Amino acid sequence: MVNYTNRVMTALESAMGHEIAWPDRQERAVNSAHFTGLGFPGCIGLVDGTLVKLSQRPRDDGETYFDRKSNYSMNVQVICDQNKRVIYFFAGMSGSCHDLTCLRRSSLWGRLGSTQLFDNGQYLLGDSGYIPLDRLVCSYKRTGDDVDKVDFNTCIAHARVGNEHCIGILKARWHSLKEIRMQLRSPAENTYVIRWIRCCIILHNFLIWRRDEWSEDDHPMEVEREDDLGLPPQDARECNRRGLERRQAIQRTCLEINRRPGGVLCR
Repeated sequence: MVNYTNRVMTALESAMGHEIAWPDRQERAVNSAHFTGLGFPGCIGLVDGTLVKLSQRPRDDGETYFDRKSNYSMNVQVICDQNKRVIYFFAGMSGSCHDLTCLRRSSLWGRLGSTQLFDNGQYLLGDSGYIPLDRLVCSYKRTGDDVDKVDFNTCIAHARVGNEHCIGILKARWHSLKEIRMQLRSPAENTYVIRWIRCCIILHNFLIWRRDEWSEDDHPMEVEREDDLGLPPQDARECNRRGLERRQAIQRTCLEINRRPGGVLCR
């Protein structure tokens, strides 16, 4: 059975690996146009982390997989577009790892400044689990009595519903992602689980491409709501300063759009 499963996963990765792909320039422009209507011009994707539960404690360093929900799990970083199509994912870190720490370990982290992935003014949108960077706009950890910050967080939460739904649909379609029923006893088995997750995402994206409509009435999904920080890439302080400036600029534009009639903040 294991051999058959492995052959199917190999076939999926070989024939349909392109289903998980970063958007090209034209696709990024379409994504940005969509998010402009939500108050985030330049946004090309939504980033968030999710925990994939493990049925057993991993043999090596098992305590590090024990997460805040008192389960053993693996952290999976998911970036999707407005159509709930996954454009990038990173898996393999233990469930106790912070979302930002996991993103820092991904191949994407060192390429956040790449002009091949982002055009001028483009960025990803995340929650307060991340830090503001030039290519990553996130919500505020603390808002206090600042109405603008509170409203900005509300706008981000509204825009990020798409990512929460993406992850919810992914796990509802492929129930194995609700709990991986195998023990991690070696690096090879860890890689096997990552490949399994990749194949589930490949099939998820394929169904999105085929316009397979997901009916929440027929297939209810569980929507996750989340609300050792690492340093950003090279020139940490400068990068973070630019990120704070970017967030402030986006915030002004976002609030202006969403306080208009019909906007999220229209009162």
